[in-house]
Amino acid sequence: MSDKFNPRAAIAIGITVLCWASAFVSIRDAGRHLDPGPLTLGRAGTAAVVLLAVWAIRREGLPKRAAWPGIITAGILWFGVYMVALNWGEQLVDAGTAALIVNIGPILIALLGGWLLKEGFPPRLFLGITVSFAGVAVVSLSMSRDGASSVIGVLLCLVSAITYAISVVVQKPTLKHCSSLQFTAFGNAIAAVLCLPFAPLLFSQLESAPVSATLHVLYLGLFPTALAFLTWGYALRFTTTGKLGATTYVVPAIVVALSWLLLGEVPTWLTLAGGALALVGVAISRSRGRKRVDAPKPPVEATDAAAPAAKP
Repeated sequence: MSDKFNPRAAIAIGITVLCWASAFVSIRDAGRHLDPGPLTLGRAGTAAVVLLAVWAIRREGLPKRAAWPGIITAGILWFGVYMVALNWGEQLVDAGTAALIVNIGPILIALLGGWLLKEGFPPRLFLGITVSFAGVAVVSLSMSRDGASSVIGVLLCLVSAITYAISVVVQKPTLKHCSSLQFTAFGNAIAAVLCLPFAPLLFSQLESAPVSATLHVLYLGLFPTALAFLTWGYALRFTTTGKLGATTYVVPAIVVALSWLLLGEVPTWLTLAGGALALVGVAISRSRGRKRVDAPKPPVEATDAAAPAAKP
């Protein structure tokens, strides 16, 4: 795996971060009309239909047998449990608290990746994580409304962080045996099948909800899921799980900007400071130390090279 800068991978993770940040705003609005389970079914089902259609057109075939354990794990944990828990958690705690808890995920990714995938524990990575986590904490404090959070909501967001971290660590070796399209398409299909019991409730709630709720479901399925997970998987091929996970600390800062633009929520100076601190942490985690350059050795003169070694 090359550690050199890859412009395509950088663009891919940029798309992922923007889409995932927008998902927070979309989930917040859709959650007023849809329960967590139906919302997950609509999101995963939309992504599965679109991605399986692209998969069929591209004729990529089925993933290799070695890829299925990882795909099934991600289908259950990432595209299923994670999304249900996050949708539910955001209904019980404010956005700042949810962002803080979910962003424990990159720390768990770095730890699990260093341990299970032998990626090591570079000091700059953990320094960047520490700085970014401090920034997310500042954003969380600035966005908190009453200072009190639902214990159940906090636990649900913690479940999201844990399942997210496990899934990313599982995804890395799985991508050696399948494409990002195969991983994302079949993972979402598994989640959609598991969420089928929510189908009657989804249709009944969409029928009584405004058109914006349906648009949110379609948007979440097409962009933060279908597109963003594809670009995430592509970028993951070119870097470690720890470094890629650390880039998601940019998400809270983008959420603040989108909330300001779309919802009219003007951020305080403390929120802006926290977002800036998160960005600094990402820059640290993605940076590399200077390579040590050894001083050139003086040339050995021919007369010395030919001379016999001195006796003690």
